[in-house]
Amino acid sequence: MPAQPLSLRARALKALARREHSRQELQARLQPFADDPDEIGPLLDDLEKRGWLSEARFVEHTTTVRRRRFGAARILHELREKGVSDAALAAAQSQLKHGEVEAARAVWKKKFGSLPATLEERAKQARFLASRGFSAETVHAVLKKSCED
Repeated sequence: MPAQPLSLRARALKALARREHSRQELQARLQPFADDPDEIGPLLDDLEKRGWLSEARFVEHTTTVRRRRFGAARILHELREKGVSDAALAAAQSQLKHGEVEAARAVWKKKFGSLPATLEERAKQARFLASRGFSAETVHAVLKKSCED
């Protein structure tokens, strides 16, 4: 007896049970399975109304998970790519800027752990932090503080 294909609602709930998704992300995930693309919008509206799809929870989850490895610029870029609203981005930005130096110091310590002995090593460490999305001011603060410690 062949298994019945999952409905769009079941697919959406299955995806949301695994992790939080943005509306745009979930819509793209459901698109290949929709007979009519117009049926996805009302389904997502219903999921939001019931509280199963939440932009605020998605932003909070993403910032919490990504903060361990990345800076504010990279996290905000990722959120923007996933279709998060400007208001939610502004709230996330203020939250991310608050603890950016501590997060950068933790990432730096995990990767390097020792002070740069030469200018080349310092430049390498600065490039690493910048590639992770930390601002120039934050990189400077981390490397200056680490050199003083």
